[in-house]
Amino acid sequence: MMTAIFLASTAQAGTVCTVIADSNTGKTLVQNGQCAERVTPASTFKVVLSVMGYDAGYLKDEHNPTLPFKQGYVDWGGDNWKQPTDPVRWMKYSVVWYSQQITRTLGQDKLHDYAAKFAYGNADFSGDPGKNNGLERAWIASSLKISPLEQVAFLQKLVQHQLPVRPEAMDKTMAIVEQRQIADGWTVHGKTGAAFPRLSDSAFDYRRGWGWYVGWASRGNQTYVFARLIQDEKKDQITPGVRARDALLEELPELLANK
Repeated sequence: MMTAIFLASTAQAGTVCTVIADSNTGKTLVQNGQCAERVTPASTFKVVLSVMGYDAGYLKDEHNPTLPFKQGYVDWGGDNWKQPTDPVRWMKYSVVWYSQQITRTLGQDKLHDYAAKFAYGNADFSGDPGKNNGLERAWIASSLKISPLEQVAFLQKLVQHQLPVRPEAMDKTMAIVEQRQIADGWTVHGKTGAAFPRLSDSAFDYRRGWGWYVGWASRGNQTYVFARLIQDEKKDQITPGVRARDALLEELPELLANK
């Protein structure tokens, strides 16, 4: 029954891109689809924001700072967003208001400088035109855009500790990205993301949601970085980020076989 539900959901989405690269050599092993096209990073932005936050000293460790939920914070993520939140909960539950505390503390100039140094997409934190809301949502269907190839290039630098930040910023970020065990002995660390494109009247197109799953898979001395991007063809009850994740996790062992 679950397989039938999974197949029905994935049939409603088109895979925009799948890209997998060897983190040690940078060699691309799999590249299918429109992998150079930039779209919103959505919640995958939390990975790079974590590196920034730890490097700048705002984030301390897995559980500090723990911040309370306050009235007026965005809460459309449900009860999990209305709890005291630390870096681990922030990453696990994709808590947008916690991201906003980090972005507001760092400021637009510092965010841009970090993203530019990391070659993270277009590094544009201006937000929606005329709204002055870059610190609230530049990464959610707004000004900041990144391609799957750029996601993988950033992740390779993260895994190889080649970003121009303090080493502990990379270590602490990698420690809080969700970990899963899959077939053939692979350990996968990854982050989902989901957002909806804008229509001509600036409303969201909930039928055409983007879904991301980005991260790295390790086994022994092998590590591969990956990005999967999908776009819905019609509205689905299951968030596109979760569907992108579940589909790629099912495919990864075969994609990585004999690599």
